[in-house]
Amino acid sequence: MTKMKNRIYATAVALTMASFTLSCSDDKVEPAPDTKGNYVLAVTPVAATGVADYLLTASSLESGTVTTAGQGVEQDGTYRYYVTHNQKFFSMLYGQGNPGAVTTYNVVDGKLNKLSNFQTETVQAFAPVNDDILLLKIPRNITNPLANYYRVNTNSLTITGEGILNVQEVAGNGESAFFTWIKQVGTKVFAPYMSVQACCGAAFETSFPDNAWIAVYSYPDMKLEKVIKDDRTSFIGRYFTDGLAVDERNDVYAFSSSVAKKDGKFSSTKPSAITKIAAGTTEFDKSFFYDIEAASGGKSITNWIYVGQGKFVAQMVTDEEKGEYTNGKRLAIIDVYNKTYKDVTGMPDLSTIKAVTNNNYSAKDGNAYIGVALTDGVSYVYKVNAASATATQGLRVEGGSITAVTRVD
Repeated sequence: MTKMKNRIYATAVALTMASFTLSCSDDKVEPAPDTKGNYVLAVTPVAATGVADYLLTASSLESGTVTTAGQGVEQDGTYRYYVTHNQKFFSMLYGQGNPGAVTTYNVVDGKLNKLSNFQTETVQAFAPVNDDILLLKIPRNITNPLANYYRVNTNSLTITGEGILNVQEVAGNGESAFFTWIKQVGTKVFAPYMSVQACCGAAFETSFPDNAWIAVYSYPDMKLEKVIKDDRTSFIGRYFTDGLAVDERNDVYAFSSSVAKKDGKFSSTKPSAITKIAAGTTEFDKSFFYDIEAASGGKSITNWIYVGQGKFVAQMVTDEEKGEYTNGKRLAIIDVYNKTYKDVTGMPDLSTIKAVTNNNYSAKDGNAYIGVALTDGVSYVYKVNAASATATQGLRVEGGSITAVTRVD
């Protein structure tokens, strides 16, 4: 998991630790007042070595200040991933191959309230499905063709079901299916995947760089119904990154970063692009294709968040910045209904941005709230408005790097 660069949606990632010099003063520094609210931010404190996240609450993402100094709820373990569902916040420890703790909170009077703490296997994909959180533990070695799934019920806060999936049978091409993420679509679970060689020290390389696949499962029994395929893009999403979004019409949109590799080199001939699965169908819509590289002047999508009415706030990289695990620090507005692309203005200078978090918040009202960690050790939440393609600096977070921005009602 050391290759992952940012905390995701609802996800596990390797943290990039910052260091900076604290200024000294003879004046007594009063502690910041304890903040309350339904917004929850995961923040990695500034440190020279690995430290645990703190969870901070706030009443607004558009103004004010919160700090890790004497505030927040400390998490145990240095790799955490987060998801909210059913008015609860789940903090999951990535156990580096070992089982990890799952700590559950709700928000009472603006503060996090611990509800439970239990263990589950370390997983590589997870998402809300019905009243559950579905977790997938995915193998990457040819000697193990079986992935494990677990259903965590968000009412009882217990594991209520589990089973296995044969990922080599899913791929059906001599390689293994490594699911990039999972998404509930209607009554089914869509699981886009990379086809990977899963052997010989090349676990994330493939002989099939110019194809995209989605495994379609029934739920809750997780029976494979079909695999849908498209040859207009490379695989959907990225390692530990959600490449699917469902709009108000129940249409599904999928992005590809075009980062498939063979022999250590990018090998796909397809562009970073967006495709579509129309509502109620389980086939790619051949009438829809949006070439993002062409629209953006050569940039690629690394992550996105849906903000409503066909619009996304997307993280982008140039061709020179492109990497298998590189997360974009540039933001853009992509409108899939009208096939338009606009770069976002108002962000900090690129040289001052340490990281843009992958796990961000939108009420699907045309705005997204994006966590931006700066190189000076301070972070901000930026409000990005899709209609104007502008970013406005909001909540200031002192003492660490934002790794997740969400809301628990």
